[in-house]
Amino acid sequence: PVLDPQRSAELAGSARDASTQPKPPLMSEAAVKPPGSRPQLVDPAELAVLSALANEQRPAADRARDSSRETAAVLRFFGIGPGMTVLDFYSGGGYYAEILSYLVGPQGRVVAYNNTPYLQFSKDELATRYAGGRLPNVEQLVSGNNELSLPANTFDAVLMTDAYHDIYMVDEKIGWSRIDGPKMLAVIFASMRPGAVLGVVDHAAAPGTLPEAAVALHRIDPGLLKRDLQAAGFVLDGESDVLRNPADDGSRPVFDPAIRGQTDQVVLRFRRPR
Repeated sequence: PVLDPQRSAELAGSARDASTQPKPPLMSEAAVKPPGSRPQLVDPAELAVLSALANEQRPAADRARDSSRETAAVLRFFGIGPGMTVLDFYSGGGYYAEILSYLVGPQGRVVAYNNTPYLQFSKDELATRYAGGRLPNVEQLVSGNNELSLPANTFDAVLMTDAYHDIYMVDEKIGWSRIDGPKMLAVIFASMRPGAVLGVVDHAAAPGTLPEAAVALHRIDPGLLKRDLQAAGFVLDGESDVLRNPADDGSRPVFDPAIRGQTDQVVLRFRRPR
């Protein structure tokens, strides 16, 4: 083909003119779309927790406890979610075990551990909760205080709610023998996978309160709790103030009507190191 110098000059001029013309400013998608039309991001972990709490199979009495226990916030803080294998330590009547059952789903598993006194205390509630094959992904485990045996490297999370102080409890009248705390913590530690979470919620005693005195109050000095778990090899990974109540000075038993349901509680997240 033969180049046409005149035509080339005309095209070059047109391109030069176009490049110097002012253009409308570029706008991001967020700026163009009105706020109401933009989809809101949903946290899948939060959605899983809320879905578990909203499960229509949950007893009404359990639902009534959710708000005061800040259950949604606690479970989100501990990071428990679908597909996990979870140990509910001193599961009691199974309030958390049922929620965990729905939260981990059919691909997950929950082991609800009680000792004999806990089992006796909660037997009526447990009979109803597990009646007719309810909660098929929950396994109930019962053993004596110093006879707990757990499979190694199994659990993605261990939940211990309002129960750690009981490790210091002794009451032979109800069959609660003295617990070898370091041995029990070693069993729990070994049962967890590297990086797994140990979530602890408990009623706070005043700093420096001896464990024997704290047991009578059904509380634990948070400093003692941290020292125990760190000595067992756990690493403190986070604290939440969602259940803290500065109006509670930690001097009254948790069942005192003046403070029951409003105690100052610590929410601590520990991990087995990777």
